Amino acid sequence: MKPYRFLALLLFVFAVMAFRFSSGDKQINKNTKEESIKWITFQEAEKLNKKQPRKILVDIYTDWCGWCKKMDKSTFSDAKTAAYVNKHYYAVKLNAETKEEIVLNGKTYRFKTDWGVNEIAAELLQGKMGYPSTVYLDEKFNMLAPVMGFYDVKKFDNLLRYYAENHYKKGSFEDFAAKNQ
Repeated sequence: MKPYRFLALLLFVFAVMAFRFSSGDKQINKNTKEESIKWITFQEAEKLNKKQPRKILVDIYTDWCGWCKKMDKSTFSDAKTAAYVNKHYYAVKLNAETKEEIVLNGKTYRFKTDWGVNEIAAELLQGKMGYPSTVYLDEKFNMLAPVMGFYDVKKFDNLLRYYAENHYKKGSFEDFAAKNQ
């Protein structure tokens, strides 16, 4: 076989393979596209809540927190969890150490150098700074509960339902979780 024919055949084979892989990837992406949590700011949550009230879920994290990163990669990235959060909550992601001013319900929260955290994180966590923490607020931004620690998908889904479906008004989380294992 002459060298130019071999080269032409080789180019043809690569072109066919490239076409097959690229069209296959598109098909894979269409079938595996998963829903993710739509994280918003407190200001966006306030605005949206005026039109359509929902409970608020606040993920309080820090950049250096390993368990926060694990929760992002496992729990928060679960498609069913994301779909449930997006349907029942406005989800706010809050870096406890943000130096940005945050305005919520007309109050301005600032970074406190002596504390090393933003005032809103300290207020939401009631001064018990631990990460990750998930804070549940009602439709009027009243505190339901701060929940500290990493939660896997199953336990986190129980927490989500406990607050979103108002089970907290009927009994303890422990009783709810025992019934929903």
